[in-house]
Amino acid sequence: MTHTTVTSPASTTTTTTSSGLRSLHLIRVVFSLVWVALVLTTSASLVSADRPTAIAGLLLVVYPLWDVVATLLERRLTGPGSTHRVSAVNMALGLATTAGMIIAVFSVIRTALLVFGVWALLSGAVQLVTAIRRRRTVGAQWPMIISGAQSVLAGVTIAAGSASETSGLSTVAGYSAFGAFWFLVSVIALNNRSRRAAR
Repeated sequence: MTHTTVTSPASTTTTTTSSGLRSLHLIRVVFSLVWVALVLTTSASLVSADRPTAIAGLLLVVYPLWDVVATLLERRLTGPGSTHRVSAVNMALGLATTAGMIIAVFSVIRTALLVFGVWALLSGAVQLVTAIRRRRTVGAQWPMIISGAQSVLAGVTIAAGSASETSGLSTVAGYSAFGAFWFLVSVIALNNRSRRAAR
């Protein structure tokens, strides 16, 4: 006897979204780790009163710009829904930060750290809201909730400490490394949820 399994459109969409998010999160992990490695090998010694080198300036501008690209890809994966407005805000923040960072890198590191800190705070808040809203449709969002909350706290710390003489780009490298960790945890959580759903 042939057994036919009927998959509902909602179930198929959720599975596709989960798979797409896993792939995107893995890409974000790789990008963050490469970015951290480049910062640590080329610019870790730069402190608040230093002027950014050309490489440091490029790294600082590319980071928020990549977040805009990643958010755009995520919007396409998830389709229209309650998080679209929030992701649009996140993209606007990323573009504004990119523009601000282009100006900041012609100043000193403390200016770039201030811009980065404010962006980390605001984008972390957006990530937190998005993850909370996505819990019911995609599930396994607790890593992104923790990551968003951590980003808010890190943003406050980076912005507040930007004027300190000892603050440097190693601070933002640490921020990015933690972000990579939580995206990797999210991949594992989404994968486990998909396996449970398939049983």
